[in-house]
Amino acid sequence: MVSALAVQSLYKVFGNRADEAVTRLADGQPRAEALAGLSATAAVIDATFEVRPGEIFVVMGLSGSGKSTLIRMLNGLVRPTRGSVRVDGVELTTLKPAALRKLRRDKISMVFQHFALMPHRTVLDNAGYALEVARLPKAQRRERALEALRMVGLEEWADNLPHHLSGGMRQRVGLARALAADTDILLMDEAFSALDPLIRREIQDQLLELQAELGKTIIFITHDLNEAMRLGDRIAVMRDGRIVQIGTAEEILTDPANGYVAQFVADVDRTRILTASSVMEKPQSVLDIGAGPRVAAKALRETQTSVVYVTGPQKKFLGTVTEDEVSAALREGRPNLDGYVSTERVRSVGADTSLADLFADSAASQHPVAVLDDRGRLAGVIPRITLLTALAAASPDPTATPDESSTDDTTAAQPTADAATAALTQGDVKLVGTTKGEPA
Repeated sequence: MVSALAVQSLYKVFGNRADEAVTRLADGQPRAEALAGLSATAAVIDATFEVRPGEIFVVMGLSGSGKSTLIRMLNGLVRPTRGSVRVDGVELTTLKPAALRKLRRDKISMVFQHFALMPHRTVLDNAGYALEVARLPKAQRRERALEALRMVGLEEWADNLPHHLSGGMRQRVGLARALAADTDILLMDEAFSALDPLIRREIQDQLLELQAELGKTIIFITHDLNEAMRLGDRIAVMRDGRIVQIGTAEEILTDPANGYVAQFVADVDRTRILTASSVMEKPQSVLDIGAGPRVAAKALRETQTSVVYVTGPQKKFLGTVTEDEVSAALREGRPNLDGYVSTERVRSVGADTSLADLFADSAASQHPVAVLDDRGRLAGVIPRITLLTALAAASPDPTATPDESSTDDTTAAQPTADAATAALTQGDVKLVGTTKGEPA
């Protein structure tokens, strides 16, 4: 499969003797040493990554890390000093101006941080501007612009001017303009950072809904850690112009590439990111529905467990049988476990369920929670002690320095790992009085 976008050894150095600076940087010299004696600034250094079709690829970093320069090289707004950018297999860096404009029109749209709406044009005209530039007939661009406004919930505001809209609504017009262009790739540069936290979360939700419907390829730039973790299928972390790690949110949280990344993610509520699949264990006692009670009794005895997990055709999870029911089946001379299998005693969850959503299920049953894959098959189990251990590992380091990018106060009412552990062990499945900012 051809990548939607591929970047190879990309550099951007501003100032004099840029090529010499790149040569030094490519030799592995630290940035300060490589630029010594040169009137140059290295914004992006040796960036290499691929973005898959339909993926939300987030580039995250603090101010000055090079992420905005990087995204502007992805559509030719900034020419790289060295390196390759390929869009759907086409080398962007060698395109002549006319071909570059055509590629932007057909392949790549951009949503800016500060809306970039034209104040004298209506919402509808702003949404359809790219289509006007492409010289589509008026009726066709009106239809497509209205459809894009409908997608973002602003169809009834089509004839208003931008100053009639709130900040969040204006940002949605910018998103509608990109959607109306109907390009395969959306570049979003700090697109939501100017919005209030609650509005930002609402538009994040809308973006995820649109992505599920449209399957666009999105490269999203942010300095907000929570936003990156929430939106990104994969995340690239930048520092001083370099990409220091690429991975899923779970991979970055559980296996940071270095101390910088570890400190960067230290304050993330891991219970909202890590999933059941990351902590589940292999079940010790699993039997087919056709197995007899003697086989079940042997399995319970050998594993020293109190419950058997029962599967049916295609390994579908059917439920559980307890040791008491196995004993009853033996006394009654039953040939198999049919009639004793129940889904009432053990809770089941999907493999992508977050740890935060496992508290109530684990507290409500004395047996390990069953984890099912997307076909309803038993993928693993989570004993209560395993969840407690994972929560302890997820507790933030009290000595870590808070990162300035963790500014989204929408997480203020989420349960902390310590509070959730206490609630779980005490059977308090509602987690009342155990949220951040609220004394237990």
